[in-house]
Amino acid sequence: MSECTHDCSTCGESCGERQEPQSLLKAPNGDSHIGKVYGIVSGKGGVGKSMVTSQLAVTMKRRGYKVGILDADVTGPSIPQAFGIHERATGTDAGMFPCESKTGIEVMSTNLLLEHETDPVIWRGPVISGVVQQFWTDVIWNCDYLFVDMPPGTGDVSLSVFQSIPLDGIIIVASPQELVSMVVEKAVNMAEMMEVPIVGLVENMSYITCPDCGKKVYLFGEGRSEEAAKRHNLKLLARMPIDPALAALTDAGKIEDFAGDWLKDAADAVEGK
Repeated sequence: MSECTHDCSTCGESCGERQEPQSLLKAPNGDSHIGKVYGIVSGKGGVGKSMVTSQLAVTMKRRGYKVGILDADVTGPSIPQAFGIHERATGTDAGMFPCESKTGIEVMSTNLLLEHETDPVIWRGPVISGVVQQFWTDVIWNCDYLFVDMPPGTGDVSLSVFQSIPLDGIIIVASPQELVSMVVEKAVNMAEMMEVPIVGLVENMSYITCPDCGKKVYLFGEGRSEEAAKRHNLKLLARMPIDPALAALTDAGKIEDFAGDWLKDAADAVEGK
């Protein structure tokens, strides 16, 4: 019988390394101080994950916590723009330093590494996944709560985040359109497969408030996300409206100036974990 070399491509032995699944979790930078880590996810794009991530980070910062955002949407980063961060990230031999917003929220994103913000990121999946992992292993974070703004869908990068970063839970973001139940189900199924707890569901673009009479107008219908939440035994954490004022502040890089508190219950749920 041949000696086990621990190289399963050449070894015929059924050793412990072959029989027991190996963890793919990566250790953070040795100088990092990280409390809880939460992913903001969805089964599709365009539902407002970055908006929810940004607003949740702002809410937790207002409660006195140190907060960071890891922008894992490598090819479509929008977090730096929302916070008005345009400088490039720096680093030393010890690691990379996240940039900070005007209120002190730490942010790391590919846009902070590019020579020009408008340069396209034309990378293949494995390279993108590697960059996301480096945002965890190489960046020196100092935060009580780190929020990971996930890319849309359930592809390579999402899988890489689930496997390499020890998430304490995820928040699923959905919109009220017809496909919402399927979108939520995809995200729920992926979380269950990866054995990551689900904090709850946030419905974005739920309604718009009439500026004249104050009536709520449900442009995409009412109650679909609530039905999806009940079907999967999830807590509906928030219904976020379409707000032109918030959109304008985000475009201007001043999302921290927005006074809304729609994600109070979501922040309570994260804080209580």
